[in-house]
Amino acid sequence: MYPALAVAAEWIAREGDPGTSEAPGSILWLGSRGGMEADLVGRAGLPFRAISASGLHGVGWRMPLNAVLLARGLVQTMAVLGHYRPSAILVTGGFLAAPAALAGWLRGVPVVMAVPDIEPGLALKTIAPLTRKICAIAVETRTYVDRKWAERVVVTGYPTRRELQVLERGESLRQLGLDPGRRTVLVTGGSRGARSINRAVFAALPDWLTDFQVIHLTGQLDIAEAEGVAQGLAPEQRARYVVKPYLHEMGLALSAADLVVSRAGASAIGEYPLFGLPAVLVPYPYAWRYQKVNADHLTTRGAAVRLDDGALGERLAGEVRALLADPARLATMRAAARALATPDAAERIAGVLRDVARN
Repeated sequence: MYPALAVAAEWIAREGDPGTSEAPGSILWLGSRGGMEADLVGRAGLPFRAISASGLHGVGWRMPLNAVLLARGLVQTMAVLGHYRPSAILVTGGFLAAPAALAGWLRGVPVVMAVPDIEPGLALKTIAPLTRKICAIAVETRTYVDRKWAERVVVTGYPTRRELQVLERGESLRQLGLDPGRRTVLVTGGSRGARSINRAVFAALPDWLTDFQVIHLTGQLDIAEAEGVAQGLAPEQRARYVVKPYLHEMGLALSAADLVVSRAGASAIGEYPLFGLPAVLVPYPYAWRYQKVNADHLTTRGAAVRLDDGALGERLAGEVRALLADPARLATMRAAARALATPDAAERIAGVLRDVARN
């Protein structure tokens, strides 16, 4: 979602006003039913249309249900395209990618695919033949795309949102109620959270909070447990622990941190380099290999350390302490991260959209 929102903001800045899906230069967002998507799109001021969709894979009873939902999504998307008559379609993955791309191809609307990970997911690999251009974070994406479509790959980088601004560290810490003189760890697991990371952090807090301070974005699932853990800390340690389920002002947390601990989702590749933020990345173990590929992309370039999920309990506390105790290593990681930043990626992808829409 966030890469698409970033590109939408750049498109609107140059092409038109999103106030209505009928206006020239405007954007209509097609999204899945339920979840946070409609809320986040509404915050951006974009018109939202919910479409039925499901994954391209499934086993047992899920397969026919997924097929029905995909067919329904295709019919709904065809109807929307027939009324809205877009100049181009941008897909970034997820359940809706396949019906949106197929509907666009059937209607003769050019489709641009923005790959938010190094390796495209199943849906994006499947629809590659239907696209005009494939916008990639890095050149390595070409190795994961069928060679017949590899010439369509344009390396644009990861698009970050305009509101994700790098702020002054001391002021960011003060706004979060923390001490600008202490080293700070940011832990984040996304909107729902990452339970294995959260549990490992709960165990490490008494050690970390003797010397460091922690910003912990737990996700909705574990916030009650985290608040209970916070209540059990000594008062001086509790003052160094900021715990929230989610933070819309992520630029504040990313600017405040000296080190981040998180999964290795797509945002890690774009957002951490933008902030020059060293990372301990823990790939989600049940997401094929996409997050491992992402983590290795940053790790091999010296910007991150990869920990496997099963090693969290044994290694996380010590790994974070060792990194924060080594300023020279952190400085090297910060420089390596900044070298990977692509702050103009959203503008580049918007440019690709403009080109295919006009040709």
